[in-house]
Amino acid sequence: MHITCDSCGAAFKIPDEKLPLNQVVSITCPKCKGKIKVDTRKSDKDIVSGETEELEQDSSPLEFFEEGTRLALVLSGNDGQINDISSVLEELKYKPIVAPSIQDAMGKLRLHHFDLIILSDGFDGQNLEGSPVAHYLNHLSMSVRRKIFLALVSDKFKTMDNMMAFTLSANLVIHPADLSKLRLILNKAIPDHEKFYKIFMDALKEAGKE
Repeated sequence: MHITCDSCGAAFKIPDEKLPLNQVVSITCPKCKGKIKVDTRKSDKDIVSGETEELEQDSSPLEFFEEGTRLALVLSGNDGQINDISSVLEELKYKPIVAPSIQDAMGKLRLHHFDLIILSDGFDGQNLEGSPVAHYLNHLSMSVRRKIFLALVSDKFKTMDNMMAFTLSANLVIHPADLSKLRLILNKAIPDHEKFYKIFMDALKEAGKE
């Protein structure tokens, strides 16, 4: 099915077999992260003329989530680490989504907006500096990027080293030994992040730039 985002005008294609039949579903625009409603009850599918972007396909099915669900993407090659992180995220009212590979992670990033991403050093054999996930996030528009809280996990970090986080274009860095305190860490770091950007957005509005 060819779909056009009403918010930004981006056109792209989703394989018909990945859409549920006879339903109205909501997906996230891969360009602006706005919500697009898709009605598969229609017998005639609208075809958008012009150039379209073929979304990267992977073996995982297209997932749909209720409006307002806070999604968190967990990217780690350590099963114990994944379980501990996911448990904390559920306590914090996030829906943890685990990707087994970079390819799968990239597919999910293009289809969904994630409020929180936790990326571990060495995920799928890639260090953080060369991670395609980090590269993708760093090239998003600022209006989209600032809505994503990125936490990086590595034994090279001192937890909550703000200068290191800034250097890596992340919002938080965590040493693996401190993952046992993840709930406390996120409960401190995320509100601080939200407070900062509220002040920033208010300043933009006052300057007439938002």
